[in-house]
Amino acid sequence: MSKEEALLQGGQQAPLRGRRILVAKPGLDGHDAGAKVIALALRDAGAEVIYTGLRRSPEYIARVAVDEGVDAVGLSILSGSHKHLVEQVLGQLRDAGAEDVAVFVGGTIPAEDRPALAALGVRGIYTAEMPLAEVIGALAGALE
Repeated sequence: MSKEEALLQGGQQAPLRGRRILVAKPGLDGHDAGAKVIALALRDAGAEVIYTGLRRSPEYIARVAVDEGVDAVGLSILSGSHKHLVEQVLGQLRDAGAEDVAVFVGGTIPAEDRPALAALGVRGIYTAEMPLAEVIGALAGALE
């Protein structure tokens, strides 16, 4: 078994074991295949994953993150409204006293928008071009 396979199968190298991660689809975007793939990969890497489903408001996402006591929130955004939605989710987390929850973004995120998202406080940006093992490794490193 390769290192990547072990990473994704949650074997000895389950770098996210013990982590609680919320995967959310904010806004009106109705495409969730990628979010489900990521949720399964996170689970296979040892994380406990909570998936909110489609079309969730930033308020809802923050409330679930607080109620579930998650370590991180992964936002899957394909609609092009990533800057606005990320800013709202981060604001809601701050308002709820959960500014320590790491926020990650995945989806269709143009390279020119990534510095602005990082400046807002996003801990990692992952696109569809990235291999799952690379995403899991980067996320695990960011949560150490």
